[in-house]
Amino acid sequence: QVQLVESGGGLVQAGGSLRISCAASGRTFSAMAWFRQAPGKEREFAAVIRWSGGSTYYADSVKGRFTISGDNAQNTAYLQMNSLKPEDTAVYYCAASNMRPSYSGRYYYPWLYDYWGQGTQVTVSS
Repeated sequence: QVQLVESGGGLVQAGGSLRISCAASGRTFSAMAWFRQAPGKEREFAAVIRWSGGSTYYADSVKGRFTISGDNAQNTAYLQMNSLKPEDTAVYYCAASNMRPSYSGRYYYPWLYDYWGQGTQVTVSS
């Protein structure tokens, strides 16, 4: 049984930092990503890491402030979030994909990801 479990969310002041984690079990994946969903908004892509080669990609809204990393052997992904803003407030979801190594399209499609965690709340106060 595949499970993705997020942890590390919480309340932080604007300008602060937070690191959230995702532990996957049940199988290995070719990529892991973070999405987020703010109240009243659609779920949006934040970052992805592809285990083959370690390449990373970010949404423009988080580029330069967030860093995705992970351990392929441990099937764990992290999202280090710095310079947080109130608009970063959202439920953050971990997602895992079996995308082929040859995949070269966009990463922000939710359908690209086969498994999802339950989410962890991140709240940034002004």
